Amino acid sequence: MRTAMHWTLDQIKKATKGRLVAGPPGLVFEGIGIDSRTIRPEQLFVAIRGEHHDGHTFIDRVSAKGVKGFVVAENALAGLHRERRPARGAAFIAVADTTRALGDLAAFQRARASIPVVAITGSNGKTTTRRMTARVMEQRFNTLTARGNFNNEIGLPLTLFDLTPAHQVAVLELGMNHPGEITRLGAICRPTIGVITTVGPSYLEFLGSLQGVARAKGELIAQVDPGGTVVLNRDDPLVAALAQGCGCRVLFFGTTDAARVHAQNIREELQGVAFDLVLPSERVAVQLRTPGRFMVTNALAAAAAGHLAGVPARQIKAGLEAFRPDKGRLHVVTTARGVSIIDDTYNANPASMAAAFDTLTALRKAAPGIIVMGEMLELGEQAEELHRQTGARAAACGADRLYACGRYAHAVRQGAQEAGMAGAKVFTGTKEAIVGDLIAHLAPNHWLLVKGSRGAAMETVVAAIRQWAEGEAGCSETVRRSSDPCRL
Repeated sequence: MRTAMHWTLDQIKKATKGRLVAGPPGLVFEGIGIDSRTIRPEQLFVAIRGEHHDGHTFIDRVSAKGVKGFVVAENALAGLHRERRPARGAAFIAVADTTRALGDLAAFQRARASIPVVAITGSNGKTTTRRMTARVMEQRFNTLTARGNFNNEIGLPLTLFDLTPAHQVAVLELGMNHPGEITRLGAICRPTIGVITTVGPSYLEFLGSLQGVARAKGELIAQVDPGGTVVLNRDDPLVAALAQGCGCRVLFFGTTDAARVHAQNIREELQGVAFDLVLPSERVAVQLRTPGRFMVTNALAAAAAGHLAGVPARQIKAGLEAFRPDKGRLHVVTTARGVSIIDDTYNANPASMAAAFDTLTALRKAAPGIIVMGEMLELGEQAEELHRQTGARAAACGADRLYACGRYAHAVRQGAQEAGMAGAKVFTGTKEAIVGDLIAHLAPNHWLLVKGSRGAAMETVVAAIRQWAEGEAGCSETVRRSSDPCRL
């Protein structure tokens, strides 16, 4: 059983630069929590102010569970009247910003765990790469990695709080949608290996251009330990360009021999994607158990990180071959009716859409292929044009039918028709209407790709079609019950 790292009040004050408002100085805590529902009596409670909830309003509830330590905002102290304070003997530390303090505590935790840390970011593939990298590292090391998609200023600290003296390496994911976020996250986790997968048209609403995305992702480089290494995608010009003026070592990965870690003889097979992994001093054959040629890029990034950590080729191979995609991330299901569904509903941007279209083409071979496309969010002023271009790509991949919902469904239709797709093959409407039309057209041997941004909730379309395909009633109700951001 792993032993959690302990926290004294002096350590908490030092990490957060906070002040002890009340409580005996000798208290010691085992772990840190922010959720009143799951907090344990031995933990320290940090009262986070979120978009929907303020942790300060739950202090009484947390106290009733026996918690004796609280990090609170200075400007919340006046509202915490003496008679409402938790039981006698509890400690309060006041800070300027509790979310900032959470990150500062995580930075302290990382600093006292003297282990290699791999931090991964990118427009596409960062979660898959993080999970592949963790699989690789697990072949040799006791590895900490994120619980789900914990990649922001709250999720990253919660992952680091899981560090124990038994861990030998941590594999983390850094997400962002605004400039400066990667700088902050990198400062918290202080990576020894920093990985940048791709730069694509994501979060243009906040970053403005591809160059803005590249600058934001490139913030990771300055946060890598001076003795560490940055792992960059040689196939992506915007990522490769980040090596210029880089103050630390660089290891390139890619699908060409120009990268020190590269793939040769890539083959898309029934079981997944196979390739020969070429490392600086070793070579090994790898069979990924997931479709999609683009998955090779993620695997190469993971292999490069593993190589830098000292994982031998045979163990890198074992880790990559042990990887399986999560539900909603290029997850393929063949139903009882013979319809194959590619569930890639977790998220989407133009680059990942194009990669999914390529995967559909490779998997369906000569069978009919159908695309259901939800809205791609946070694309700013370029949203309509990027949806039009994506509609054109859908037509170019030879899809037999194309469905689109959301604010820019008309742009998807326009792009598809401009690229030569007959208007009768393009359907726009609500998700409920799309499901109804799909049911009228799907037949055995058809391949169906469903993809959209997280906010589009396209998994409800997958659930409805799977219910129909398995002969269950109520598939339209599945969509109707969901909040439907694709209702026009």
